[in-house]
Amino acid sequence: MAKDSDYGAFMEKFVLQPSPSAHELPLSGLTFAVKDLYDVDGYVTGFGNPDWARTHPAATSTAPAVLSVLRAGATCIGKTIMDEMAYSIAGENIHYGTPRNPCAPDRIPGGSSSGSAVAVAAKLVDFALGDDTGGSVRVPASYCGILGFRPSHDVVSTTGVIPMAQSFDSMGWFARDPVILNRVGRVLMQLPDVDPVNPSQIIIAEDCFQLSAIPSDRLTEPLLKSVNKLFGGDLVKHAILGDYVKEKVPSLKQFMTEETADQENNIPSLVALSSARQLLQRYEFKKNHGEWVSTVKPDLGPGISETIWKAVRTTDENVDVCHSVRTELHAALNALLGVSMPLGLYDNLPVAISLLAKHGSDGILLNLVESLYKNIQEEVGIAEKKVVCQNSSNTRQ
Repeated sequence: MAKDSDYGAFMEKFVLQPSPSAHELPLSGLTFAVKDLYDVDGYVTGFGNPDWARTHPAATSTAPAVLSVLRAGATCIGKTIMDEMAYSIAGENIHYGTPRNPCAPDRIPGGSSSGSAVAVAAKLVDFALGDDTGGSVRVPASYCGILGFRPSHDVVSTTGVIPMAQSFDSMGWFARDPVILNRVGRVLMQLPDVDPVNPSQIIIAEDCFQLSAIPSDRLTEPLLKSVNKLFGGDLVKHAILGDYVKEKVPSLKQFMTEETADQENNIPSLVALSSARQLLQRYEFKKNHGEWVSTVKPDLGPGISETIWKAVRTTDENVDVCHSVRTELHAALNALLGVSMPLGLYDNLPVAISLLAKHGSDGILLNLVESLYKNIQEEVGIAEKKVVCQNSSNTRQ
């Protein structure tokens, strides 16, 4: 594990002061950190690997997303550790150390935006910037017990951010406080302050939750009780997501196999969807970085090395089908943004739930999180107390 002074979250520390202003700015007084794939003028963007840092010059400009929050009054205090070349969601880095998860110190922090998540969870900063290709904000947010937001694809500029796979890449951010999460989002997406809009419906993916070993009273019930309290229970619907995806995304048949269909504890259409996404991600990663990897042959950690070389050796077979899958899925769900919300602890480990929304509904989702958060935490507290009381009763018996 990385050094403990800052939970091993930082690659390097420096201070970027906000732009001076005579007016009160929306992020005044807040501090933040950035994942080490965002360009900062004068600093090498390290991409989680020392060979990458060694073979690339310092940036000559700062990524627009970083400039946006600086201009809104926030102060940057450094760059955070990440998984090598962003190609993992574990949060480990053999070269720079693995940031220590403040919420579960004996567990990994999740990645690839590990340092950013840890910096927020450890209260070292008020918010942090990461990026999310296949869960790299939402996963570490859930592992570290904080909020993590992935906005609609292409809504926030990724200029000055090292790409991984452009079909899926999106910047994202972390916060402990839903008000700060909302405020940062409105700056990054240039959204006006508007009154919250009640959701028209909330759909529970029943088959997905059935796979969880965590009981429903600690998973879906806090959300449902909060929704009922704030908006009434009539807008809650239940759906079988796997069946819906199988029907609406016919190109997935190319990725459906007897092996996945026969496996227990999975949803075949979603396993096929994951296979298609991984193939397209490998292909785009190769287009972006294959030449560099093949030429430099960087020192890569175990697991990461196999994953990256597999991507470099991939071909364009079935890539057209992957694009068809993505197009059909977008038409069917139109859900390309999401947020991870903490639900306290279960068996002393963090629990989280993800909310998704239609593309372009970022402001609505941010407001919904802010509205729901306090009630959800209250319901989680009630559920946790019930468990403690039951355990005490069982012990006395």
